[in-house]
Amino acid sequence: MDRFQKLAMSGLTTDTEIIFLGTGTSIGVPVIGCHCDVCTSSDPKNNRLRASILVRSPDGSLVVDTGPDFRQQCLREKITHLDAAIFTHAHTDHIIGFDDLRRFTVGNDSTIDIYANQCCLNRLERCFDYLFSGENIYHGYLKPVPHLITGPFSVCGWEITPLPVSHGKVDTLGFHFLSKSGIRFAYIPDAKTLSGEALRQIQQIPLLILDGLQMSGHSTHLSIPEAVEIALQVKARQVWLTHLSCRVNYQTIEPDLPPNIRFAWDGLIIPIVS
Repeated sequence: MDRFQKLAMSGLTTDTEIIFLGTGTSIGVPVIGCHCDVCTSSDPKNNRLRASILVRSPDGSLVVDTGPDFRQQCLREKITHLDAAIFTHAHTDHIIGFDDLRRFTVGNDSTIDIYANQCCLNRLERCFDYLFSGENIYHGYLKPVPHLITGPFSVCGWEITPLPVSHGKVDTLGFHFLSKSGIRFAYIPDAKTLSGEALRQIQQIPLLILDGLQMSGHSTHLSIPEAVEIALQVKARQVWLTHLSCRVNYQTIEPDLPPNIRFAWDGLIIPIVS
């Protein structure tokens, strides 16, 4: 099923959409060496690359996070153009595919804007020092233009507000998106707790994409029950859980969720309207 078939199934026609490039946890699903029911499942919704989304609108296309599966995700979704990349945090499963952005700057003077907090920019500059050294002048190299996230910023027609969240010992962000036409959604793929400011920003949000690692508790991620509690607390209208581990069987767990809360899957397209 191609992208337009999946879009048509929604019953909506819109030129603004979110594509789930990946919905898995840091080790992906199936997990190497694991033979659980999910890792051996024939249901494609239980097969998950590392978490990332593409946001496409008439004003441009941006990606949130470039994990180790980024190249594969771009090929699967036939992505040929990007205007910007935004990063939630510096963990490997969210940044290590950074160099694959080079295919979007193959023109002699082409660049791509990247947005991250200071911790994440520092990690990118250490991991990919050759891209930030000032000597990166060759045709085939990635040419990033870094932007430090210190507050709300504008890109591709969106006003994006960073949402501070707790995720272990790493400074991590979720993002609140607001378009000129009033489209509003939030993406928070890695979190254990949300700050008061983050909770305020997502009150009654039409669309919330939220971390929901597994049913049982975890030290650095929201469990599914915790994510459901937050979604109900903020009165989000439509909720998609992501960053799912192999302890999440799509077929057996999702039917027990509230009707407006669902598990996302790789390749899912959500048309969004104001």
